Amino acid sequence: MKLNSGHLTFCTNIYAGESWAAHFTLLKESFPIIKKSLSPHEPMGIGLRLSNQASVEILDDGHLEEFKQWLQVVGGYVFTMNGFPYGGFHHTRVKDQVHAPDWTTKERMAYTIRLFNILAVLLPEGMDGGISTSPLTYKPWFTTAEESEQAKNIATQNILSVVEALHYIYESTGTLLHLDIEPEPDGFLESGPEFINWFENDLLAKGKIYCSEKLGITQDEAVELLKRHVCLCYDVCHFAIGYEPHTTIIEQLRTKGIKVGKIQISAALKAQLPELLEERSKVTNELSKFDEPTYLHQVIAKRNDSSLIRYPDLSEALADAPDPEVTEWRAHFHVPIFVEDMGLVKSTQSDITEVLSLQKSSPFTNHLEVETYTWEVLPSSLKVPLNESIIRELAWVKTKLSS
Repeated sequence: MKLNSGHLTFCTNIYAGESWAAHFTLLKESFPIIKKSLSPHEPMGIGLRLSNQASVEILDDGHLEEFKQWLQVVGGYVFTMNGFPYGGFHHTRVKDQVHAPDWTTKERMAYTIRLFNILAVLLPEGMDGGISTSPLTYKPWFTTAEESEQAKNIATQNILSVVEALHYIYESTGTLLHLDIEPEPDGFLESGPEFINWFENDLLAKGKIYCSEKLGITQDEAVELLKRHVCLCYDVCHFAIGYEPHTTIIEQLRTKGIKVGKIQISAALKAQLPELLEERSKVTNELSKFDEPTYLHQVIAKRNDSSLIRYPDLSEALADAPDPEVTEWRAHFHVPIFVEDMGLVKSTQSDITEVLSLQKSSPFTNHLEVETYTWEVLPSSLKVPLNESIIRELAWVKTKLSS
């Protein structure tokens, strides 16, 4: 739905359907109910997530045109898509395979270009469209600096090929599409500074030469083109886990002319760890309820001296829970954004409030997407019916942006 601060929607990765038929069935059942509650008289956006399988299927047998016609009938529109998870995202063990195939592969490149071709058909006239994606690859897959450097170079080159495709779409149709890179803990780009460093020293450095030679433009024009078509996906949960200073990062991006393609509005877990072992155990026992086998739940812990410890998953952090130097944990688990206090554990809801306040006072993107996809694996105390959860989350954001 269109607000003064941008277009607000929810990400359909909350739905379990991986085939296009299954996903469309869930959309038809759910979206009209959500829209009637939140935007009964105005169009409402959808943040579409298509698996690789669904992205192939929607292009067959007139399915894309059927979906476009359905959107017109129900008053929906698609302006952003989630291209991060390539394969199954529910009812299967995802963990680090959420990054696979990564940006070193032609499969990831082809999938992303296919999504952009779909979005170009669905995007309303006069709007920009974005697709969020993996932060190149997954750091722990590479054991040497040479392997990491090679992976970065290949991934960057594949992204430049996507930029070339987006440029041709822009030149031929006037449709502005952007790839929104999404940093997350243990991703190859896992923080604001890492993204900015890669953007300036790899994407722009290589891309201005590549685009200049490939497209017959000057290097200055190539830089403008790259900044138009490659953006940051600002996932609030991911930045909060790393204790990142939102105001500073957003101002750095603005100063450097690097655009934010989308804010993914999401909350992580956080907890203060008491010194007394008995009290600490109560907190970590509560956190252990979130240790489930489907998704990665990276933990970043803060020590007394403010240094950080990174754990690849919640189970590793729980094994190190007695460490007396650790004072706080933040864990990658997308909990409902309308809940802050869960007793012994909290959420990083205040980080969302800060980012939305910055967006409200000086908008830095057109795209706002709530992304809470863990409904099926939440502890029972936090579960509410799916449509009710989506409605409550979007209503909470609307209130924050209008207050």
